[in-house]
Amino acid sequence: METLLQSCSIFTPKPPVRSPVDRQLALSSFAINKQRSCNVKLKAISRSSQEGSSSIEDVRKDGMLLGADKDESGSVVGFRLIPQSGETEVSNSHDTITNGKEEVIVDDDSVQTTSAEVTYNIVFVTSEAAPYSKTGGLGDVCGSLPIALAERGHRVMVVSPRYLNGGPNDKKFAGALDLDCRVKVSCSGGVQEVAFFHEYRAGVDWVFVDHPSYHRPGTPYGDAYGAFGDNQFRFTLLCHAACEAPLVLPLGGFTYGENCLFLANDWHAGLVPVLLAAKYRPYGVYKDARSIVVIHNLAHQGVEPASTYSNFGLPPEWYGALGWVFPTWARTHALDTGEAVNILKGALVTADRILTVSEGYSWEITTPEGGNGLNELLTSRKIVVNGITNGIDLTEWNPSSDVHIPSHYSLEDLSGKIECKIALQKELGLPIRPDCPMIGFIGRLDYQKGIDIILSGTPDLLQDDVQFVMLGSGEKQYEDWMRATEATFKDKFRGWVGFNVPISHRITAGCDILLMPSRFEPCGLNQLYAMRYGTVPVVHATGGLGDTVKTFNPFADEGRGEGTGWGFKPLTRESMLDALRIAIETYRKHKSSWRGLMKRGMERDSSWNNAAVKYEQVFKWAFIDPPYVS
Repeated sequence: METLLQSCSIFTPKPPVRSPVDRQLALSSFAINKQRSCNVKLKAISRSSQEGSSSIEDVRKDGMLLGADKDESGSVVGFRLIPQSGETEVSNSHDTITNGKEEVIVDDDSVQTTSAEVTYNIVFVTSEAAPYSKTGGLGDVCGSLPIALAERGHRVMVVSPRYLNGGPNDKKFAGALDLDCRVKVSCSGGVQEVAFFHEYRAGVDWVFVDHPSYHRPGTPYGDAYGAFGDNQFRFTLLCHAACEAPLVLPLGGFTYGENCLFLANDWHAGLVPVLLAAKYRPYGVYKDARSIVVIHNLAHQGVEPASTYSNFGLPPEWYGALGWVFPTWARTHALDTGEAVNILKGALVTADRILTVSEGYSWEITTPEGGNGLNELLTSRKIVVNGITNGIDLTEWNPSSDVHIPSHYSLEDLSGKIECKIALQKELGLPIRPDCPMIGFIGRLDYQKGIDIILSGTPDLLQDDVQFVMLGSGEKQYEDWMRATEATFKDKFRGWVGFNVPISHRITAGCDILLMPSRFEPCGLNQLYAMRYGTVPVVHATGGLGDTVKTFNPFADEGRGEGTGWGFKPLTRESMLDALRIAIETYRKHKSSWRGLMKRGMERDSSWNNAAVKYEQVFKWAFIDPPYVS
């Protein structure tokens, strides 16, 4: 059986793209990645025939055996390097194996001992991944969780757009090299050609989809004039390209192949599970793959007019999976039928599992208040819905080594935190008062984050002897309010309009209290950063905020107390002010209790490794049942 993979190999740099039927025959082949194993050359491929079926057994090269890894059905899913004599030394990733004749580049995955019981080929599909692109928590998660999973032995690919905006951010993609692979995608009434760039970093294959639609000033989603009008097209391209990547990209010497686990993050990647079910499985491709949709924010669903369905490159009979009808009250006029397509809805229908970024949020999205119109669908699939609280990057957010703060401190020595507070007061031009309770807010200035509640409560709050600093950007009315409040309360309030990473670190380290009155919060990261830095959070007890912040109880644990902050309900001005006043009073009059709050927060395990273990359990569940079929 002729199954040598032609796409993207050293044999044909720019191959024609195969149909799904042809491509499934190519999956059991061996390919060479130019960037990571260009010194490996094939001398012979020996095949043997047993019971009428042909298979690739091994590839020999100067005493090295490239052994074929097979799945349960006998299909070849990859190759591994096996020393044939004691003369070969195995070293770390991207080091070399020396056998006296030439050097062969080897990847960590072929030699490391894994921590996970079962390992998978995992493909993250996301609109952003830090440090390459980031606008919020989605970028943080997709920049950190893949690394944690790779460290546990999984083979991990992240597929994201290659955004070029003509500014300094373009340098973040400097390490990504063109794989010289072009794939044609049929969508939006035409054929689009996309390219793939690749960087191997921290044990992860970072793959960037390149297309002119990703090259423009602004954020990944819009610019000063609002959201880009072609976002549906841009992220449809991403999903098609992400489904092709495991089949055609020979990363580390061989493709990821069909037996993959796709993690589709938010609506931007929501077409991935639909494509697997509608475009690939009918032709026998990805028949053993699974998909998990990860909801970071259900409020964003990728809804467009029903007439745009033809842009997705899906068969007409699959319209029902994405079809959506707005309720009467949400329609624009009397003749509006409300018909639309909803990408996230399609993902929820076809994915094998559904994950949210906290346990509390996994329940909230099944309620009318938190479901954003999808609660009935989510309730019908609640048996496959789970929540896992996000972790944080413990290297970037570490008060004992943070490059952005003036003084380092730790759980054992908290003296540096007061120095950070004094330095922040100096930087903001506030009176230098180490004993004055300092409250901080970091986040978007919009309705979700409860800025209207802060606005209504701040005049009363600032009657007390406190200092309050806010960092964020968003709606103009709230930006103008911050400027006006600063002018009125010059010795108590500072508002920094915009976002600045070093300043966010210094506010987190310098403040005593972090305020987060979000209306809904799928997970929230700032409260996790705050606890890591010994800053006590006061939060609206919703979603991930309610999961992660345990309200202080001074009488628990034989009087030693428990809890890491305060959660308040309902979301009202009075409830927020009551919680803040209790926190301020505790800070002033109960120093030992406050110190206990700080230490318990700093001791909390917010590592991504902890979250990765829970993700692995969901991976196992995803493979228990057959994949989705129509």
